[in-house]
Amino acid sequence: MKERKGIITMKGQPLTLLGSGLKVGGPAPDFEVLANDLSPVKFSSFRGKVCIISTVPSLDTSVCDTMTRRFNEEAGSLGDDIVVLTISMDLPFAQKRWCGAAGVKNVQTLSDHRDASFGTVFGVLIKELRLLARAVFVVDKTGIVRDVQVVNELTNEPDYEAVLKVVKELV
Repeated sequence: MKERKGIITMKGQPLTLLGSGLKVGGPAPDFEVLANDLSPVKFSSFRGKVCIISTVPSLDTSVCDTMTRRFNEEAGSLGDDIVVLTISMDLPFAQKRWCGAAGVKNVQTLSDHRDASFGTVFGVLIKELRLLARAVFVVDKTGIVRDVQVVNELTNEPDYEAVLKVVKELV
């Protein structure tokens, strides 16, 4: 598997991403993750919707919490043609608990813990931690990647406004 160094850090320390990464204009690969009830979810099931895919290391950390809450707020006003997915390596039970405690209802949390299928095909699996890098992907209704934002420092938030601008141009 391809290893990419020098793309992200955590508190200034370099980390290694596994996988090739995605390019704007290319197809988004299919993957399978788990819903909060342990049912399998294929990315291809969202075809026909604009997808914001937010990836976080763990919902139980402050930046991931803030990021997911922000996308939950935004999702409430984006309309039915847009779906917001937050994917982490957290267990589905932990994701369900977190969503209930945080009141998150507009974002679908999904777990990549079983086989890291998302992390490897999207190129955001952190080798040293077996967690996902902080990133946001926008995929259009036909499955084409329209925006890729891999946050270079794991403790920083993404540029929400840039993501929302791309999404609004697609609907």
